[in-house]
Amino acid sequence: MYGAMKVTVGGTLKLAFRPWVEGLEHVPAAGPAILASNHLSFSDSFFLPAVLDRKVTFIAKAEYFTTPGVKGRMTAAFFKGVGQLPVDRSGARGAGEAAVRSGIEVLRRGELFGIYPEGTRSPDGRLYRGKPGGLARVALATGAPVLPVAMIDTEKIQPPGKVMPKLMRPGIRIGRPLDFSRYQGMEHDRFVLRAVTDEVMYEIMRLSGQEYVDIYATAAKRQLAEAAKAEKQEQKAEDGARPGS
Repeated sequence: MYGAMKVTVGGTLKLAFRPWVEGLEHVPAAGPAILASNHLSFSDSFFLPAVLDRKVTFIAKAEYFTTPGVKGRMTAAFFKGVGQLPVDRSGARGAGEAAVRSGIEVLRRGELFGIYPEGTRSPDGRLYRGKPGGLARVALATGAPVLPVAMIDTEKIQPPGKVMPKLMRPGIRIGRPLDFSRYQGMEHDRFVLRAVTDEVMYEIMRLSGQEYVDIYATAAKRQLAEAAKAEKQEQKAEDGARPGS
């Protein structure tokens, strides 16, 4: 099914948007590797596989695969077809632990594993601090090389609130593989995990040209939501204080 989806969905994306790509030569023709990418848009998980000859497996929240009804079944079939792997977040340590197990399983099969170190989409196009748990632990547990990936301008194709996508050329830059074999067996050392993650994020920043923000994207989203809520309340108070209101 992945092959059929790659021809239909991937072929359509390549024909309609004509994404440009640099660094395809860094992707190994065989064997395991980790594609660690920035995350600007929902479409990132479709554009990257579309330009690769090999199958790449990303992780997705299990809710995409378990929603009831016809729409739910269609969504589950679509995500399975494009190589998304469900991650059960109900365990004791949640999605992080499930992502690690899933990544290790994919890599031990000799396949490509895709992961977003930021943990969620960027709320404003900037690059945020990478979470050290998933990426670094998978890399050190498997010894697989890490390829930093920069998705460029994918967030401009369909901004929030827009129904119709904008036809434009997004870009993909794939960097040279990073070898962390010097840290083998140290996947439980939090300082090593932080060092590995920061090295990968630096390479993504260099490839993408994004401004780097040294906080987690989830924290940035909370701050933006709180600011929007405060602004709404302030506006409501101002409207209520006007004469005749």
